[in-house]
Order: sequence, then structure tokens, then C-alpha cells
Amino acid sequence: MANAFLIIDTQFDFCHPDGALFVPGAEQDVMRMANLIRQHTDQIDHIVVTLDTHHLLDIAHPLFWVDNNGQHPAPFTRISAEDVDAGRWVPRFAVEKAKQYVHDLEADGQLAHFIWPEHCLIGSRGAALHDTLLDALKDWSRQRELDYVAVPKGLHPLSEHFGIFRAQVPDPAVPESQLNTGLIADLDRFDRVYLMGEAKSHCVANSLKQILDFAPELVPKVTVVTDCMSDVTGLGHLADPIYAEARARNVHFVKSDAVFS
Repeated sequence: MANAFLIIDTQFDFCHPDGALFVPGAEQDVMRMANLIRQHTDQIDHIVVTLDTHHLLDIAHPLFWVDNNGQHPAPFTRISAEDVDAGRWVPRFAVEKAKQYVHDLEADGQLAHFIWPEHCLIGSRGAALHDTLLDALKDWSRQRELDYVAVPKGLHPLSEHFGIFRAQVPDPAVPESQLNTGLIADLDRFDRVYLMGEAKSHCVANSLKQILDFAPELVPKVTVVTDCMSDVTGLGHLADPIYAEARARNVHFVKSDAVFS
């Protein structure tokens, strides 16, 4: 049986206490991921790591928006379509597209737009893989004589890109925002796809949701490794419906010590 790992956003800004958007528990998650890779090198045939990567001027960063007093929103501010229509928050760039984005999010049944601390900035230390995971990946590559595959997401500044397979609101004119059918086909070559990474409440959950919605061929292959992911503090409830749907569709859930048992 051929096995692939899909490791979501295991980067400094999420996984190190000094990171811009540290997820409590992520350091321990990374250690468990690295141990899995080291202990089961011969049973892991493919590893895809995703890299959340943003520009400073991003629709989900404070600098993009101002209120009537010219003040930027604090991180973790929610901006609704009603807020935008009322002028409580005004986009400073690509004004009409940004307004439409917030409306499209809500029309699609997604949450109101959310502002994050500036994180995973392109070229920054925060965007790099956590050293503990990177060292394990390099050892796996040397022993298996296979390269791990790194897939960036989030570079389109006018849409969030939580899930790896497509932006929250794809733009037909921006290929990197559209459904990544190549990645789906790549993972479909394997009998089992183990999903893990950060954060459980956001990018892992949305990657799983996109598999459920857009890649039904992968659904019976997916195993969620439950102790290799953690929630953004206070926001775990946001993903509960996604994991409930996955369980209802017979997605497997295991702890790391049971992955290959």
C-alpha cells in the first residue's frame, strides 16, 4: 500500500512561540510529525508540505483596511459585508474587488472576513518550515531518495486561501486562486493520504472541506491524524461542522501512534 503525507502550513509563524500567529500546541504537533516521518521512513512514499505565503498588503492583514478615522483594524477583527456597506471598514486597495470579496464570502456561506496579524510574509523567517519538521523531511529525502513537494498558497492578495486546494473566493483571472487539480491528481496516486498540520481550526479544516467538496475520489483515502494539529485559541468551534461532515462520510481519524499500526 502506497502512503502519502499532506502536511499543512507547519511553519515558524504558526509553530514557534515567537511566531506571529503561534498556535498553542503546535510545537508538540511538529515533534509528533517529525517522529512519524523518522520512525516510518520506509512506509511513507510521498510528502507534500504546504506553505502559507502572504504579501504585506493582503486583504486579511490590517494595513489593507481603515475606518472613518484612518485607523487600521486590530488583528482578529471580523469585517462583515454590512460593515463594508456601511463604510465602517474601507479597503485601501482594489476597492470594488475587495468589497465584492466580502460579499462573495458570505453569499457562499462562509464566515465573515477576518483580519489576522501579519504572518508568513513572503521571504520571511515566519514563512519557513519549522526546523524540527524540515530536518525530518531532509532525512526522509536522503533515505528514500525522493524530494518532498512544497506547495505555496496565499500569494493572491485579494482572497484568503485557508485550504490548500483553492482560494476561498477563486478569481478566474488568477490561476493560483483556482482549484489545484494537479495536486488532487498527485495525491490520488496513493492508497492512503494522511492529513495533519496547522491550524486544525482553519487551514487543515478547510483543506479537508475542499477534499469533501471538490475531490470525492480522495475522500475514502484520507486519514486525519488528530494529535498532529491544534486550534487557533478560541476558534476551534468554527471547524466542528467540517469534521462532523468528514466523519459522516467515513473519513478515518487516528492518533499518530496508530497511523501504521
